[in-house]
Amino acid sequence: MVINSTFWVAVSFFIFLGGLVYLKVPHKINEVFNKLITDIKNEIDESEKLRLEAKVLLDKAQDKLDTAQNVGNIILEQAKKDSNRLVIEMNDKFHKSSEIKKKLAENKILQLKDAALKEIKDVSVKIAVESVKKIINTSVDKSKLDVLFNKNLEDTKIALKKINS
Repeated sequence: MVINSTFWVAVSFFIFLGGLVYLKVPHKINEVFNKLITDIKNEIDESEKLRLEAKVLLDKAQDKLDTAQNVGNIILEQAKKDSNRLVIEMNDKFHKSSEIKKKLAENKILQLKDAALKEIKDVSVKIAVESVKKIINTSVDKSKLDVLFNKNLEDTKIALKKINS
């Protein structure tokens, strides 16, 4: 058999493999790989737990959001009802106050009308008295005076009846 360099490379390779087995390198590599596998499994389990916790938190947050939206809708509906009720109340108050103001204005107009009629009556009586005085002063004839007085008295009565009606 010829011993050449290939033989020595093969022998050194087997010696190297034997040294690795003697030093338990494959076993140590296997332990390192097993430790890495265990660490990865633990990280996967941990991430699964975190995912489940996150899902629970998300569900709780979604429930709170739904509840908040429902409460918001209820508050909005109540506010709409209250505003409609307030608008109706304010409208009623406005109409009542306008009716009161209208009645007050009508009463004031009636009072002014009565005052104007009274003033007209007073002025007409004053004019009649003045004209009677003038007639009395200008004419001395008692018969003419009586006729004129009666005529003026009738005219005044007719004028007052027209004013009152």
